[in-house]
Amino acid sequence: MPTVLVIDDNPAITTALEMLFTLNDIRAIRAESPAAGLRQLARGGVDLVLADMNFEADTTSGEEGTQLFHDIRSLYPDMPVILMTAWTDLSRAVALVKAGAADYIGKPWDDARLLASVRNLLELGEMQKSLRDAARKTRQRRQALAERHDLRGFVYADAASEALLTLACRVAAAPLPVLITGPNGSGKEKIAEILHYNSRRRGALVALNCGALPAELIEAELFGAEAGAYTGITRARPGKFEVADGGTLFLDEIGTLPLAGQTRLLRVLETGCFTRLGSHREIRVQVRVISATNADLPALIARGEFREDLYYRLNAIELTLPPLAERRDDILPLAQHFLGTDKRLSDSAEAALLAHSWPGNVRELRNVMQRAALLATDAVISAEQLALPRQDAPPPPAEPDAADIRDCLRRHGGVVAQAAAELGLSRQSLYRRMERLGIER
Repeated sequence: MPTVLVIDDNPAITTALEMLFTLNDIRAIRAESPAAGLRQLARGGVDLVLADMNFEADTTSGEEGTQLFHDIRSLYPDMPVILMTAWTDLSRAVALVKAGAADYIGKPWDDARLLASVRNLLELGEMQKSLRDAARKTRQRRQALAERHDLRGFVYADAASEALLTLACRVAAAPLPVLITGPNGSGKEKIAEILHYNSRRRGALVALNCGALPAELIEAELFGAEAGAYTGITRARPGKFEVADGGTLFLDEIGTLPLAGQTRLLRVLETGCFTRLGSHREIRVQVRVISATNADLPALIARGEFREDLYYRLNAIELTLPPLAERRDDILPLAQHFLGTDKRLSDSAEAALLAHSWPGNVRELRNVMQRAALLATDAVISAEQLALPRQDAPPPPAEPDAADIRDCLRRHGGVVAQAAAELGLSRQSLYRRMERLGIER
């Protein structure tokens, strides 16, 4: 049962409120002074405070209640506080709401409206507590992951990235081949690094971009060549498999590997043996192969452009890296990481980054931030300095007018917290608009 602490020096008030709350399954406890209220809060177990603004006899200034509110905010910043009084002027109450008070109720109060406000705040408090608990567990889980594994500076905040990272760390020690799929620029190379450096392999991580070399040179790069094996080679040279012996070979853009190279790669995966071009001497290696592609390999198989048996050999474990647009919570941490510690993003820049579709993924984001950091003269980066396409700029939110606010307050019986939630505003923002538009509670 939720607990409300009523701080009021009038026994008739506290008794009436205790009865009202008890009849509505809300536990109420009382305190007759600010000092007693703070002592009660120190004991714990309070979910909401309902505090009077005046305590000494013949006092109507509201200064005691103001001080009590600030004391509570200082000691218990997450505690919702509803202010009650028959005397304090509206401007003081509005100022306290702007400072973080949950609501303001005049005396005599309307039972239904008071209960609606209390229930709304209790539900909101429970939801916020659940969110805080979830955030704490997330921080603990991610800290434990970073302590157990070498994450190679991987920057993330999105749940999808965490799930992928956790799986990558789990399978890193396995000797099986891994296929990393995802669009260009999404960070597949970083995942390959994490797999290698958490595999406890003593050999090197050797990378080859299969799409960056002519087809006739791919086999020589992979398997090496003897002197004279082809025009221009005057001495024997080892291939990537030999260099990676005891370690990891990362084959990027595996979908571009020619069919002849696919056949030889399949044999190495099956036997661990290969021969250099121009040689009959068999070489045996122990290499873990990690491959990556942005291509639809099953579609290439259907067109006869990729061997199905090789696909299943490479795909013992598949890790799929979503595009940046599907990892929205990664955008701002990555942007700040690329920006460095000397500069920060303005609110408008953050909104523009979140609104952009990022077709170039993390690589595009890195380029945008590095350019902005280079060209900006101030410590704060504006949306204009990002130079993102105009169509990606977020449309300005429509501000509710006086009629909208009055209608919303009427629907919610005057409960500002509920009206603010429907309008997509904080309570403080709604109070400021009401004050500016001349709307009374």
